[in-house]
Amino acid sequence: MARAMDWAEFPYFLAVARAGSLRAAAEATGGTHATVDRHLKSLEAAFGVRLFERTHAGLSLTSAGEELLPLAEQAELSVIAARRRLSGLDREASGIVRVSVPPAMAYDVLTPIFAEFSAAQPEIDLQILVTNRFQDIVRHETDVSVRVSAGISDDVVGRRVVQYASAIYASKSYLDAHFASAGPNGEGLVWTGWEQHAPCPDWVKSSPFPKAGLRHIAREAVLQLQMVRLGMGMSYFPCFMAAQYPELVQVPGTTAHLDRSIWLLLHADLRRTTRVRLFVDFLAEKLKEMRPMFLGPLA
Repeated sequence: MARAMDWAEFPYFLAVARAGSLRAAAEATGGTHATVDRHLKSLEAAFGVRLFERTHAGLSLTSAGEELLPLAEQAELSVIAARRRLSGLDREASGIVRVSVPPAMAYDVLTPIFAEFSAAQPEIDLQILVTNRFQDIVRHETDVSVRVSAGISDDVVGRRVVQYASAIYASKSYLDAHFASAGPNGEGLVWTGWEQHAPCPDWVKSSPFPKAGLRHIAREAVLQLQMVRLGMGMSYFPCFMAAQYPELVQVPGTTAHLDRSIWLLLHADLRRTTRVRLFVDFLAEKLKEMRPMFLGPLA
């Protein structure tokens, strides 16, 4: 029978199995290289087997480690489920709500709403993570996730709040300098956009300006926005992003189109948690009030 302390070692075992090195596992667990190594050796000593092969390339699971991995993952999910269940019993309008938000909405759209919520609920603290990565609600990495998506397939409670429109924008100064002399297919104009996988990516070919050059690549939407504001070219943006900056205008001859939707996601066990419910309801209501901004010229 495993010692009770063995359960404390499992998160370190899983971190190493997933990351492949002590250093990466230390970053994932918030510990140190030595701490992870100590817990790993303790677990190996408790079971009397080696769980990892240690090489210059990193650590790989032994056959014993492969046998333990699904059991450790099952134990992890059980602990997470217990934590969620107990969190769901919380009736206090106080504590921490962890929320992950995409950069495109974080600064100009969501931060003012967070400030209003904080003033209305001073006993609830927000722990905000700005990321394009979909935080895993099932694994309890976040309580609430704001996602921009066409649909949701996760096994979570999803509230579709509002659909938004997108259009092609450029700075007025850029258009004044280049648009009048551009060719009918965009010759002489420049796109800023996502990672370039071909001389002329599909999104350029299908655009109103298939002959415009793709010169400036930036994978992050907020950085793209700043580049376009400074006259480095044109790009597709949600209308709600462009609405914050009067120097951005929709490129002449183009039309806005309905794009993806904004979703609020949380785990089913947290629906009855007072602080989470208050936050989600408040956020959803404020976003619905901003529907004309999200739809832009389609409003």
